[in-house]
Amino acid sequence: MPVIAALLTAAGTGSRFGAPEPKQYLPLLGRPVIRHAAEALLEGGHVTLIQPVVAAGEEARVAGLLTGLPALPPVPGGATRQASVRAGLEALAARDPAPDLVLVHDAARPVVPAGTVAALLAALRTTPGAIPAQPVADTLKRGLDGRIDATIPRAGLFRAQTPQAFHLDRLLAAHRAAPAGVEATDDAQLMELAGQAVALVPGSERNVKITVPEDLDRVEADLMARMIPRTGTGFDVHRIEVGRKMILCGVEVPCEFGLEGHSDADVGIHALCDAIYGALAEGDIGRWFPPSQMKWKDADSAQFLVHAAGRIAARGGILANADVTILCERPKIGPHRDAMQARLASLLGVEPGRVGVKATTTERLGFTGRGEGIAAQAAATVLVPL
Repeated sequence: MPVIAALLTAAGTGSRFGAPEPKQYLPLLGRPVIRHAAEALLEGGHVTLIQPVVAAGEEARVAGLLTGLPALPPVPGGATRQASVRAGLEALAARDPAPDLVLVHDAARPVVPAGTVAALLAALRTTPGAIPAQPVADTLKRGLDGRIDATIPRAGLFRAQTPQAFHLDRLLAAHRAAPAGVEATDDAQLMELAGQAVALVPGSERNVKITVPEDLDRVEADLMARMIPRTGTGFDVHRIEVGRKMILCGVEVPCEFGLEGHSDADVGIHALCDAIYGALAEGDIGRWFPPSQMKWKDADSAQFLVHAAGRIAARGGILANADVTILCERPKIGPHRDAMQARLASLLGVEPGRVGVKATTTERLGFTGRGEGIAAQAAATVLVPL
């Protein structure tokens, strides 16, 4: 079986997008665009490893963004895309063993439609290279000084996309032999100049390269349309314990008593974690953080909620909204509600408007009414891919 690597090009500045930072780092459904692109390359199980190529100084940042994926240490790119790709190819070729095949992909393309990689690899059985491409459907005009200069026949014209697939040794040779002064806009162009055949396989309108803000909106809408909502609920209770800090929804609330529990007994966060785990059908908080384990003794429950948020991301989902209701007579929650809302949102990595926090009493009925304990219930809706 051939060893297949993916070269993820992320050294560009994205100046046309107009954002404060390069577009490959912008959030898309809660995760950076570059993370989406890397995960898309790995779908289907064809790619063995990913070699990121980044702007000098961004190595640690990108390594962190790709944590958990089979990604090699990022390689600094060059002044042009062509130079950056060559740097990545040289790094791959120096491995022992070197990959047989390489996919070159733009980090600003977060969607690789199903079947694209398989079609490219099939084409490589008979040709040195292959690219996905879409036939040009619009009438093409050449402009000059703000007016039409000529109409360009569109017959036989295609829009090239990535990932582009090649035999590694052939592509590296084409880069090394590139004529001076040539700045190729894609790798297929260098293969053409080297006299190497490059096959065309069907591209997709979903394979959008994010160049302007409207592209990001378009990709987000497309991904959202392919997700389904899942809702979970959580409920938790803790007894009153005199002499302990009162921690509710990640905020210390001034009070003469706290709550009894193995961790910090944050009843609000515990209920919310269960709601998230329930929406994902991944059990409850006790499955992930068993009270029988001493390492969770007096633990800050904030880390539990961060873990729950990480499970959403691991499933390729996003948190649509969450809502927590605290049931108690004391302490008063109202003065601390905004701080709780902000704290929960921060831990979940969403804006505060997606998290609701409120409180109610039980009209002095039951254990909460007698002041024996505090309860919390929560609901969370997550969107996950179909």
